[in-house]
Amino acid sequence: MRDLTEKTISSEVIYEGHILTLRKDKVKLPDDHISFREVVEHPGAVGVVAVNDKNEVLMVCQYRKPVEEMLWEIPAGKLDKNEEPLVCAKRELEEETGYKANQWEKIFSFYTTPGFSNERMHMFFCEDLVEGHVHPDEDEFVEAKWFSYEGLMEKVQQGEVRDGKTIVGLLAVRDKIAGRKNSR
Repeated sequence: MRDLTEKTISSEVIYEGHILTLRKDKVKLPDDHISFREVVEHPGAVGVVAVNDKNEVLMVCQYRKPVEEMLWEIPAGKLDKNEEPLVCAKRELEEETGYKANQWEKIFSFYTTPGFSNERMHMFFCEDLVEGHVHPDEDEFVEAKWFSYEGLMEKVQQGEVRDGKTIVGLLAVRDKIAGRKNSR
């Protein structure tokens, strides 16, 4: 395979916010032409597929301003500076749902939208859940609810669950869910 690397000539920060930074890079393309790339820098995030004894998946509903919709999603959140992904996953699960889990497994990491962002999401599976108290961030309003795995997959097929990280997480645990059913 030939080298398709784009070499950065210069980089300018256009906006620096609480959640992200936007920069504009001047790049030299593999054919030596010059172009520009707008890049959203993001500290990374976690997603959590939490499953109970009945093979139900814990979901949260919240209003998402960029799409102007209420969406059902797996619990998730942004990494704090220098925070380990597992620490963040445990924090986000408890903040958004009130639950803690005794068993955790990292499934994998992936880039959410590498065409314009460097956000890397770390996906976790957890089980053996203990109910506690919900304590979302002061500007976060969420509602948690359990759904059957099969019901969620139907909602995905029907276009009722449209969040990318949620769909990725649900598909990633399909074999785990099936294995839990067969072992009972």
